[in-house]
Amino acid sequence: MVTETLTDVFQEHRPMLTGVAYRMLGRVADAEDVVQEAWLRWSSADRGDVREPRAYLVRITTRLALDRLRQVQSRRESYVGPWLPEPVVTDFGPSVPDTAERAMLADSVSLAVLVVLESLSPLERAVFVLREAFGFPYAEIATALDRSEAAVRQLAGRARRHVDEGRPRYDVDPAERRDLTERFLAAAAGGDLEQLLALLAPDARLVGDSGGKAKAPLRVIDSADKVGRFLLAVARGAESAFEFRFVEVNGAPALLALAGGRPDSVFQIEVRDGRIQCVYIVRNPEKLHAVDPG
Repeated sequence: MVTETLTDVFQEHRPMLTGVAYRMLGRVADAEDVVQEAWLRWSSADRGDVREPRAYLVRITTRLALDRLRQVQSRRESYVGPWLPEPVVTDFGPSVPDTAERAMLADSVSLAVLVVLESLSPLERAVFVLREAFGFPYAEIATALDRSEAAVRQLAGRARRHVDEGRPRYDVDPAERRDLTERFLAAAAGGDLEQLLALLAPDARLVGDSGGKAKAPLRVIDSADKVGRFLLAVARGAESAFEFRFVEVNGAPALLALAGGRPDSVFQIEVRDGRIQCVYIVRNPEKLHAVDPG
């Protein structure tokens, strides 16, 4: 296999490998580091050890991501304030034409699901990502993780139950979510607390991630009244200071706030029964590179 062919094969599978690594790690830079290391392993591998390139690449990427996950988990224990995954602009491209498959991929990369995945063990997270997001057979996952198929099925069952208990169990039409996002922005920018409260579920929550590097609440804010009043306080003067754009982030509509043309914040909402259940705000500048329009 010549070098050009090695590169072509790797590039063919690179989007999938990046998707696996990102879902396991929640950070673009960490995922890119893992994929780069996978390339080094792939380019120097004994070709006699590679029977099926896709399986080989998934195996080494998964194992590298597991190693990295165990390293970063200790760092997250000292993270300042709530931790949220790094938002990414999602474009599954023409390689994923099927609507059902797109919905599955979008769901598996949503902020809400990635937050729940943080509570899984590294092995459970790997199994969930490979099985639920990419549909790998249990036997192939078992080979990738060097576990028995029976053990992988047990891990998959535990992970699925945990995610089902912790994730939002409702489907929202993208148009409905965008409409609510637009009304949410208008109410906050207009200082209309009554309208904000009408949009928020009574038990609404706000989760802000700054990593201590920008202004954001250091604890989750609970209840519609507290969330609404916090948002109005933030919005005072923001309309003139920021430019807002709609982007698709992690499979769903989001608001990107730009200050001087650079990303300042990403806002995304969870919706249930026509009302906003949770507001996610990512302000850590280290997590905004992937949404930078420049």
